[in-house]
Amino acid sequence: MRILKNVVVIFVILIVALIIIPLPPFFLDFMFIMSIAISLIILLTTMFIAGPLDFSIFPSLLLITTLLRLALNISSTRLILSKGGHAGQVIETFGNFVLGGNAIVGFIVFIIIVIVQFIVITKGAERIAEVSARFTLDAMPGKQMAIDADLSSGIINEQEARERRKVIQREAEFYGAMDGATKLVKGDAIASIIIAMVNLIAGTIIGMIQGGMVFTQVLSVYSIATVGDGLVSQIPALMISTATGMIVTRAASEGNLNEDVKRQFLSQPNVLLISGIVVLTMCFIPGAPVIQISILGFVLIALGISLIRSAKVKKEKAELEEMSELISEESNEVNFYRNIDNVYNLLGVEPIEMEFGYSLLSLVDEGSGGSFIDRIVIFRKQFALEMGVVVPTVRLRDNGLINPNQYLVKIKGEEVARGEVLVDYYLALDPGNSTGPIEGIDTIEPAYGIPGKWITESEREMAEVYGYTVIDALSVIVTHMSEVIKGHIHELVSRQDINILLQNVSKGNQAIVDDVIPAITSISDLQKILMNLLKEGVPIRDMESILETLGDQGIAIKDTDMLTEYVRQKLKRTITRKYTDGSSIKVISLDQGIENAILSSAKKSEHGTYLAIEPQMVQKIVESVTEQIEKVKELLHQPVILTSPIVRIYFKRLIDQFLPNLTVLSFNEIDSNIQIQAIGIIQIKD
Repeated sequence: MRILKNVVVIFVILIVALIIIPLPPFFLDFMFIMSIAISLIILLTTMFIAGPLDFSIFPSLLLITTLLRLALNISSTRLILSKGGHAGQVIETFGNFVLGGNAIVGFIVFIIIVIVQFIVITKGAERIAEVSARFTLDAMPGKQMAIDADLSSGIINEQEARERRKVIQREAEFYGAMDGATKLVKGDAIASIIIAMVNLIAGTIIGMIQGGMVFTQVLSVYSIATVGDGLVSQIPALMISTATGMIVTRAASEGNLNEDVKRQFLSQPNVLLISGIVVLTMCFIPGAPVIQISILGFVLIALGISLIRSAKVKKEKAELEEMSELISEESNEVNFYRNIDNVYNLLGVEPIEMEFGYSLLSLVDEGSGGSFIDRIVIFRKQFALEMGVVVPTVRLRDNGLINPNQYLVKIKGEEVARGEVLVDYYLALDPGNSTGPIEGIDTIEPAYGIPGKWITESEREMAEVYGYTVIDALSVIVTHMSEVIKGHIHELVSRQDINILLQNVSKGNQAIVDDVIPAITSISDLQKILMNLLKEGVPIRDMESILETLGDQGIAIKDTDMLTEYVRQKLKRTITRKYTDGSSIKVISLDQGIENAILSSAKKSEHGTYLAIEPQMVQKIVESVTEQIEKVKELLHQPVILTSPIVRIYFKRLIDQFLPNLTVLSFNEIDSNIQIQAIGIIQIKD
């Protein structure tokens, strides 16, 4: 068992020993046959794998097989020169087979085989490996950015991000190793040519001087040995070179080579039909082999007709199945709605719905390989960890009335967003540091409104090399959906969700729940407070702190808006973490005059507090806010306005009518160890 575990180590040591230790012809024959068998196994393996990383040990195998062939070449040369051209049955058999009784013609054929192996296959595989390595390394930054974009939007989790980065790193290492390993194949081909010339020239000299043979006899003996020895080394080398070319060209495949050829080569039956007709026209060329041309032409035509008929039958069968399903559905639908209770079930609305055009169904349907539902599950988990609330079930439907490439997002039955993507295309976004232009279909990214281009698979690698962030169509939809849900999550928190959250808190702190609910705050008021927090993007994971604040302040204060402000101050560490870089925060401050004007305009009624501020004053405040935001937009990706605690809620209500996504914080919501840097001030100019 220990020997089996170290069989590769033993085999490599044996190869090194072959270079030094003379081998008997019987053992040399066995090693030549093994070399051919190993090369054949490697060639077939490269044809059946789906991707290069499925055979990641190939560069190491390339080194081992090259060393094996060189060792066998040296051993065979030793026998050829020392045994009068006799180096085993394998070499003799290959030599006689190729020479065919004519040493000159046979040797020319051998030279042609060597030239084809060296110039065509070896050089081609070397160039492909070099280009693949360069493009893979150049595309790494773009791929890393795409992973970071998916991670930040919640499409993937940390584990999946690590796995993707690992794959990218393995690809870079593999193609880098292949770039160097192909030089071994090139060197092996050159060495084989030199060894063949040594065998022929040195063998002729030794045979005439030491063996006493005439020139024609020497030429016959050593030409057979030279050609045979060259072939048993060049045939494995040819298969290894072909395998090298195979494995470095498997980047764009989805299955093994056999499946890809059958699927893609036979996907256009009209091409086969036309090719067969063109081949048959060659029969009219004088002296052409009519029988062979006719056989091939009729085979192509028959194959094309057969594929066309098969496609037609499949299409008719699919249409019949679709029609029968529609008839069955209509009949079942009528019977189903005879029961009036089933009609009442139609009156409810789903919290979140998404409707898709028929071209996008392949991205959504799990039966067709779509992973949309899995991405929703991942987003729900990530969002729950960040915000402390669980996203409801997303109802997916098809919609034949919209554009085939469009999708809709509905909240409680009403459309709130829509977008359009192109299946089998990728969205390329310029992060601002791209190094070159790309061709594509101009579009606007639906989630953030960023200009982009739809590009094909063939253009993807070049776009990544130029520094573009490349995103697949499904990721575009998921990102858009996640942003829409984040913006409307406060509308989706029901009282049932509140009860579930309270039950979750009760598992660890039953006393706080019993103390606050419903003695101090009702479920409906708690719902309003949590909705206020979520509307401004404040996480509610720390439910115990929220309930403690309500227990402390809820006895004297019943206004849910004011209670929300106290809760925000309690959650200042959470708010600070969200809007700061860890040590400081850059803000736009509010002028004292504006704060006084807002406070003096606040009026209380039995339904709450409202602002009775003059329209001219509102216009001036909005203009000043807009002006300051424009000034600092280069410094701040997300502008933050800082106010006094008592003014924050009123100013937020006022500015929400014009800039709904603006972040407004109070001094009491920022942790005391954070340095505040005011880079602008909102004030009314006289």
